[in-house]
Amino acid sequence: MTPRSIIEKKRDGRTLTADEIEHFIRGCTSGDITDYHASAFLMAVFMRGMNHQETVALTRAMRDSGETLKLSAIPAKKLDKHSTGGVGDKTSLIVAPAAAACGLVVPMITGRALGHTGGTLDKLQAIPGFDPYLTPERAASLLARHGAVMMGQTSTLASADRRLYALRDATGTIESIPLITASILSKKLAEDIDGLVLDVKTGSGAFMPTKALAFRLARSLVKTCRAMNVRAAALITDMDQPLGFAIGNALEVKECLDCLHGKGPEDVKTVALALTARMILLAGAARTEREAMRASREALESGAVRRRFLEIVEGQGGDVRTIENPNLLPQSAHITPVKAARSGIVMRADARLLGMAAGVLGAGRIKVEDPIDPAVGLYLRKKTGDRVRLGDILCDVHWNDEKRFLEALPLIQRAFRIGARRSARRPLIHGVVEG
Repeated sequence: MTPRSIIEKKRDGRTLTADEIEHFIRGCTSGDITDYHASAFLMAVFMRGMNHQETVALTRAMRDSGETLKLSAIPAKKLDKHSTGGVGDKTSLIVAPAAAACGLVVPMITGRALGHTGGTLDKLQAIPGFDPYLTPERAASLLARHGAVMMGQTSTLASADRRLYALRDATGTIESIPLITASILSKKLAEDIDGLVLDVKTGSGAFMPTKALAFRLARSLVKTCRAMNVRAAALITDMDQPLGFAIGNALEVKECLDCLHGKGPEDVKTVALALTARMILLAGAARTEREAMRASREALESGAVRRRFLEIVEGQGGDVRTIENPNLLPQSAHITPVKAARSGIVMRADARLLGMAAGVLGAGRIKVEDPIDPAVGLYLRKKTGDRVRLGDILCDVHWNDEKRFLEALPLIQRAFRIGARRSARRPLIHGVVEG
């Protein structure tokens, strides 16, 4: 059994055994598998796919490639939420403290920016001092005190995924249902959780651009969880335009803080509360969806979610002054408006193009080793369906590097399509897949 034989077998469209998958993933962890072997394997899976049994075997092997959290001493139900990635997708910063405020324990492992989408970990690190890299022991201690942690993937948790995740971004193998399933669940199931709620995005800014693909991914995730004895549900949510108005790390943290103070965009709060309610339902802490939604909304409106977020940030070393005064968060040196070239109605604010533009500015990564600039990004002034006049501001560009700004500008201009008619309004939530 060699790396080459396993790669060739999958390249030729044949089914890999659990032993072959485990052997390959062990090699990824030990270093016996080179980056070029791993990249070839990822491309073979991307092109040929995997069946359910292979996907479960890959998920299990990747989960078992590192340590797992040991949370059995905490009596409360342990649940997490995960998004498949979007533009302006900042709901984790609301969902984790909201679920904790409702009595759940949330050991959330977050990821970095991938492709044109932002990463929760990058948003958290826009908060000065915030430490996402926790040992399992420290994570368990903070969970017992605050009910939630938001941590990055350490080298000891799902070790193989840490390496494969970076290679997927660099090799154009992101949009694969088996690879996405295994990547997400290897981390999430290493958390020793009782249940998982998945936010599967669909639209131009999602890795699953069509509803059909999004439902396929949702079913794969839920079915794989069930095979590994974890309860799961998936919400299919819209990502044809960005969620909220802010795109970029510090800008999105500030928008979340607005939501925690009872303000902020309604679409962000709607999706965040729906995800929290589904976690409450999955934990058995409410009998009906209406009861669960009421509990999550009351926690937000009472200030309990904001207080819990403060505790989480302080517990992980973050400067809480930035939470009380968001103007202390990183700010760009320049803000330039992009204006409408004609009057009409915004028929589209393309999430993918806007996400790509934010990445070019420095809010995301083009190469694995690229640094993140927490201050840069976009703030939308108009969204799909809004009427505009010639010269109206469509969005503000927050930038630090002129070369990057000039490269991002055409993407932003292409993202806004202005016409004479309103496009059909897309629902925020397209459906639910339950296990």
